[in-house]
This record gives sequence, structure tokens and C-alpha cells, in this order.
Amino acid sequence: MPQEKRENFFTELLKFALIAIVIVVPVRLFVAQPFIVSGASMVPTFQNGQYLIIDELTYHVSQPQRGDVVVFRYPKDPSQFFIKRVIGLPGETVIMKDSSVAIEKTDLPAGRQAASVVLDEPYVVNRGNGTKTLTLGVDEYFVLGDNRPESSDSRVWGTLPRANIVGRVLVRLLPLQFFGVFPGAIAQPQ
Repeated sequence: MPQEKRENFFTELLKFALIAIVIVVPVRLFVAQPFIVSGASMVPTFQNGQYLIIDELTYHVSQPQRGDVVVFRYPKDPSQFFIKRVIGLPGETVIMKDSSVAIEKTDLPAGRQAASVVLDEPYVVNRGNGTKTLTLGVDEYFVLGDNRPESSDSRVWGTLPRANIVGRVLVRLLPLQFFGVFPGAIAQPQ
């Protein structure tokens, strides 16, 4: 290859690499992040080893909703990432008894009586919540794994601070036979 063509090739290669970095790095840092499921706490919704893409942008403009599957920094060790389902929202009381979970809105206007709603959780296979009642503060969430007996979640370590939430599951990439957008998302009463 003549010297001039070789220099032109390397110049073009360098330009391509710089453009790729300028595009990929901000997307990776601020928009989406890969995550590999580790453990059985979200079975049957997510299996060990599945490769997910996490949407980090949505929760900058809106709040997590009940039923969202989120990835977050574990409150007791922020170097670890967990994946769980949002059950209780700020200002609510979560009431667990045996195999049912009820939500009571406690931040109602004066004169309105609190009403309790029992969640429909068809994604939970291994029932068993124990007995617990907990009122959430401002910017606190209550999260549970779908495989309750195998999950270390808010029943064990307490509430999840809003600041620890990285994002919601956007795409399940691998294995390909389980590919899906917003996998595991279940609409629940808000």
C-alpha cells in the first residue's frame, strides 16, 4: 500500500473511532446500561444469566411506578446491583400477610379515609411474604423479588431510597428466545 493511502486509511480509522466514542460513551453513561441477572430472586420473570438493557433516562423525568422492574444499588452496599419489582410508593403503607400484599394510601387529603388495595401478583410463583406492615417516607420505595422465598428485598433490609434506583428494565436481549421490550412490566393500581 502506498504511503499516502496508508496515512489516509489511518486518519479515517481515527475519525471513525472518535465519532464512535463521542456517540457511545454518553449513551452508555446517561441513557442505557447493560445488566446481567445473577441469582434466582426474580424467577420466573428473569432467569440467572439473562442479559438486560436498563433505561436510565426515564426516571429523570418521571417517578417509578408500582409494577416496574428496576435495577438499583443495594442500600447496604452500593457497589452491588439488585433487580426487584416496585411494590410500595412514597407515602404508602405496605401490608403483607401470608401470600397477599396490600397497599394503603396514607397521604390522602383531610377527611378522606384510607383505602386498602390488595395487589394481583400473577408473576409470583413461590408465595410467602411473611407478616409485615411498613409506612414509606418521602422518596422511599418498597421492592420485592418475584421469587419471594429466594429474595433478599425490602422485607429483609428495609426501604429503597429513590437515589439508589439506576433505572428500569427496558430490553431483555439474551437469550434470544426470551427477547422482549419492558419484560416483566405489570400494570398495577397506582
